[in-house]
Amino acid sequence: MSSSVEGPEGQIDDLNCNEYDTFVVVSSVLFVLYLSFKAKKNINSLCNGGSNIIISYYALLWIVTLLNLARSLLQAWQCTPGKEVPWNLLSLFTASGMLYLEISLMAFLLNDNYMNAMETLAHTSIVAGIIVFVDTLLKAIYVFGFGVPLFNRSVGTTHMIKWALWIVHKLLLAAAYGFILFVHFSKWKEKLPPRPTFYNYVFIMFIFSTIILFACGVAGIGVGFGNWLYDFTVLCYHSLYLPFLYVTFLADFFQEEDFFLDNAYYSEMKDAGFFDADWE
Repeated sequence: MSSSVEGPEGQIDDLNCNEYDTFVVVSSVLFVLYLSFKAKKNINSLCNGGSNIIISYYALLWIVTLLNLARSLLQAWQCTPGKEVPWNLLSLFTASGMLYLEISLMAFLLNDNYMNAMETLAHTSIVAGIIVFVDTLLKAIYVFGFGVPLFNRSVGTTHMIKWALWIVHKLLLAAAYGFILFVHFSKWKEKLPPRPTFYNYVFIMFIFSTIILFACGVAGIGVGFGNWLYDFTVLCYHSLYLPFLYVTFLADFFQEEDFFLDNAYYSEMKDAGFFDADWE
């Protein structure tokens, strides 16, 4: 299936729509089913003593997961005449939600002053919210104001503005993850939470962001491999990131009914100052 859209300068950009999105649909549906299967037990655990931080992240995870599911089911819109605006809106909201999760988690890792759970939640929400708002506003201006196809795969012609924007975006993310890794291996290591799983997450996201950055750079100079690699990383991101985040940061909290008393994960996080007495 192929179609075309008219760019801001009157040129026609060919969009090559293949069947790659099947894996994204299957993985998104399976993750929603998994969250649904665990929902009753997880909600009971949160009601019995959940931190405001974990409750907020769990709710946000559900919202972003449903947005991602809708995006995966409606990917044909990017190649359907008349559906460009709803596709871009859906993609923009989904990308903003996933970016908010990424930024807020990094803000938690870099916050070395945890007074209590509510203060930590408010601080990280403000920081992440400002960054994501600016990012979303800039993307919206370029997509809806200048017609840059940020969320359309396999643009046939070399669209320098699109790739330049993604290069800057991925460079900033890679730099943020790289900075956390630098701090982790420096003399300031004690300022970060003592949880090895966090740094496995950061390391994987740093490598992933670097690969996407490379793909955008190669695609920007007109190499077809760059387009393929970028499409593949987008597939992986929308298929695997949310389950990866759940397993890394939330799954341990829902392993047992008395997790808030006995779970080692909670103990380490509490020692780092993440949570206050509302867990007791």
